[in-house]
Amino acid sequence: MVSAGETRLLVVANRLPVTARAHKDGVRLAMSSGGLATGLRNWQERAGAIWIGWPGDVSRFSPAQLADLDRQLDRSGVVPVHLTADEIATYYEGFANQVLWPLCHYLVDRVPVDATGWRTYCDVNARFADAVCQAWRPGDLVWVHDYQLMLVPSLIRERLPEARIGYFHHIPFPSSEVLRILPWRQEVLRGLLGADVIGFHTFAYRRHFLTSLLDTEGLEAEVDTLEVGGRTVHTGVFPMGIDAAHFEALAREPETQAVVARLREEAAGRHIVLGVDRLDYTKGIPRRLLAFERLLERRPDLRDRVRYVQVAVPSREGVDAYRSFRRQVDELVGRVNGRFTTLGAVPVHYLHRSVTQRELVGLFGAADVMLVTPLRDGMNLVAKEFVAARPDGDGVLVLSEFAGAAAELGDALIVNPYDVDALSDCIERALTMPDTERRLRMANLRARVRRHDVHAWASGYLGALTQATAVATDAGDRPVDGEAALLAAVTVAEPQRWCLLLDYDGTLTPIVERPELATPNDDLLDLLRELAGAAEVDVHLVSGRPRDTLERWLGSLPVDLWAEHGFWHRPARQSRWESATAVPEDWWVKVLPILESFAATTPGTRVEQKSAALAWHYRGADPAFGERQAHELRLVLGDALSNQPLEVVEGKKVVEIRLRGVSKAAAARHVRRRHGPTRQVIAVGDDRTDEDLFQALPDGITVKVGPGATAARYRLDDVPAVHRVLRSLLTTWARAVP
Repeated sequence: MVSAGETRLLVVANRLPVTARAHKDGVRLAMSSGGLATGLRNWQERAGAIWIGWPGDVSRFSPAQLADLDRQLDRSGVVPVHLTADEIATYYEGFANQVLWPLCHYLVDRVPVDATGWRTYCDVNARFADAVCQAWRPGDLVWVHDYQLMLVPSLIRERLPEARIGYFHHIPFPSSEVLRILPWRQEVLRGLLGADVIGFHTFAYRRHFLTSLLDTEGLEAEVDTLEVGGRTVHTGVFPMGIDAAHFEALAREPETQAVVARLREEAAGRHIVLGVDRLDYTKGIPRRLLAFERLLERRPDLRDRVRYVQVAVPSREGVDAYRSFRRQVDELVGRVNGRFTTLGAVPVHYLHRSVTQRELVGLFGAADVMLVTPLRDGMNLVAKEFVAARPDGDGVLVLSEFAGAAAELGDALIVNPYDVDALSDCIERALTMPDTERRLRMANLRARVRRHDVHAWASGYLGALTQATAVATDAGDRPVDGEAALLAAVTVAEPQRWCLLLDYDGTLTPIVERPELATPNDDLLDLLRELAGAAEVDVHLVSGRPRDTLERWLGSLPVDLWAEHGFWHRPARQSRWESATAVPEDWWVKVLPILESFAATTPGTRVEQKSAALAWHYRGADPAFGERQAHELRLVLGDALSNQPLEVVEGKKVVEIRLRGVSKAAAARHVRRRHGPTRQVIAVGDDRTDEDLFQALPDGITVKVGPGATAARYRLDDVPAVHRVLRSLLTTWARAVP
């Protein structure tokens, strides 16, 4: 049992690591020895791991057997999520494996035109989230696994905001250009953002994820973190390993050595080329067969000297695409054997069945060449298992460049599986490689696989999750979310005289593609007019807009206007604008050509010239390219302006160059000088430039609009929330007037 003070781990996966079989005397459970279960063994022994998932097809179990199953699972620390046959057909075999699986593996032609099952996918993910929330207790770590459950992190977060949640993506994460094909890409991405740490096998997968967020959600990462709704979401690269010690020990056992000896004896001196895969269209089996056929065509002398053994483990036989794929493989095997079989040799030995682990390790030990050539694969642990199962230090691994393992196992022969001729040449090279080179490559591979095993992977990921959530838990300066909390703070504040400092774009009006279209509507003008007319309330609009725009849009209102982030100020009910400082002549001469050059080479961008600032707007650019160009522009400006009285400021999709010392804090200083402590200040903004305002008001009621790190004390979700709060304040202040 786990004591109340220890950290439990809730492992959430589509399939439980158990197999249940019905017998006349009840139900018998067999725990699997899969990679994830093995990797968590140390955690299980130390603090306890509770598994949450589907126990398999139990549709034929009697009610008594189902009750017995649940009792046994409960005693084993397992929480079942029972699924109906229709749910399995629609959620698992349907949406997960007919839509998400081929999409993530870049096989978009296999995604059905009439993709269905999304609603069931949502419903089943909600069932898993329900099971987690029922099992969860404070302090637990929740670890969600893989593409079948991509909505679960956010579903848990909605109900348990304080939960510590991790997610690991075991398959490739596609490029943003591929993901955008999915009609529900936003929902899937937002589902993952409920996690505190999102893990991937490779840097490329993480890059694709972050680019997709930028393209779809407009979220920009700072190195490996994102600010989402006031939370910090971490992303990381954690290449999964295997239980290397187990495979090596099994390979050394006499029984396994006997299997190796038998296989080599049956080969009668022929080289053995081996492939071991699930029978899945992502594994590249047809192209592998074509490459082997090409080799036998080019090298007739090898036809009686090489045996290709292909183990194809049955997989997802309820899915139409897999049944047709099996027929394709069967036909290719028949064709190659029909062409090259002799009285003494059959070139391809094809096993369409599962093999025991001892048989598998025996095959590894007997093989001269191991072919792991998927068209796309998240990691491919078979490659690592082959290496671990070769304590003799021999054998050659041929590995697809599209397998995640290729990023780690550089001493394999790396090949493009789409290039049949190159793959054929690679097999030939492996068969003829000198002994010294073979053993040197294998020694390097074995050192890597041993050092970075499944235990290191699990502890590395869980360590990152623990550290990330510990930082989040300790952070005491996070803004308080929600309209109710903000209104409560205003209600209990003692001063009855108020000053509102309000940003414009993104706060009072939504951000729009073309800034000139962000004109205030009548409702907003009426709201501001009523606020300014309330007793003992001053309203200041503090914007980065030029003064002529503010004058044209808002000049008729009895409010203070602050243009260009506080450089210009027009007091309420006056017409004259005052500048914070004198503007140096020709200050912009050195900067403007740089901005115009970037605008010319970055479609969808433009330059805005103000009296005391220049701005390069890139909201209309391709998101990823725009961010890269903005980063480059900041570097160029940093060098160009190193000795100038200017500074570079980042906003939302804008890089601005302004006179040093100019900021929205000028409005805060003006209010403090004019009124002293007699007025309570409420400052609301959504941009990085508004942080200057928040920091200048440590005792004020400061409000950040939208996600992102902030110095503000409160947070509102969006522009409509700001309007609702301002309307509520009007009502509150009206009641307070005697």
